[in-house]
Amino acid sequence: MAADNLHDAEWDVLPYSPHPAHMHMALDEVLLDQVMHGSRRPTLRLWRWIEPALVIGSHQSVRNEIDLQNAAALGFIVTRRMSGGGTMLCEPGRTITYSMYLPESMVAGISFRKSYALLDDWAVRAFNGLGIPASYREINDIVSPRGKIGGAAQARRRGFVLHHTTIAHSMDVELLPRLIRIGRDRIAERGVRSADKAVSPLSWFTRLSCDEVAAHMQGFFIREFHAEESTLTREELAAATQLVASKYSEAPWINRLA
Repeated sequence: MAADNLHDAEWDVLPYSPHPAHMHMALDEVLLDQVMHGSRRPTLRLWRWIEPALVIGSHQSVRNEIDLQNAAALGFIVTRRMSGGGTMLCEPGRTITYSMYLPESMVAGISFRKSYALLDDWAVRAFNGLGIPASYREINDIVSPRGKIGGAAQARRRGFVLHHTTIAHSMDVELLPRLIRIGRDRIAERGVRSADKAVSPLSWFTRLSCDEVAAHMQGFFIREFHAEESTLTREELAAATQLVASKYSEAPWINRLA
């Protein structure tokens, strides 16, 4: 079974670490490539946000999704990830994101839809261990009875999977409609629109800080999968830095569905 495949694998964990928004995007591409070429084992990476960011999906239009005037006024970076899905609002000390890089064979035997729940199951159980009433809602949401805690997205390349999930630890829910144009008229003809879903941050259910929840998640994953801590190599960081300069910080990528 696919769940057995996940537990039988030898996992590495890249601990909760800070990078600028564009760098986080580039690291996803670099690390997926490393796993694809056998230079890394299946890997979990925990992201620490150090600047406010609006992360749009690979098939979204910036003009449709982002209120650019408000984003600039409030100091939000706009960045585009390599996976699909809707726009995510991310803030330092308020948001946790994690990525998983693995062969597609590890989720063989289940549908694409079911793979989201499988790959996020450990996080749901980690939250349950803190007394948070988390569960999964297809296709890609971690939820509480009060709304959405986090959302996942995937990219698949030549038999390998990038799965990443962004979790709201705390959030000013009134900020969302000011920054993300959910429910507003379409400006550009092309582009997938973000869905309108009530948000339910973790801080409604736990007094632990964002960093403390991330540490709990990291420890839970290591115990669950008998994983080993790892570090980014100098070559991986250099490759990601180059990708930031040549792609992820550049207007042709960010605005490719303007």
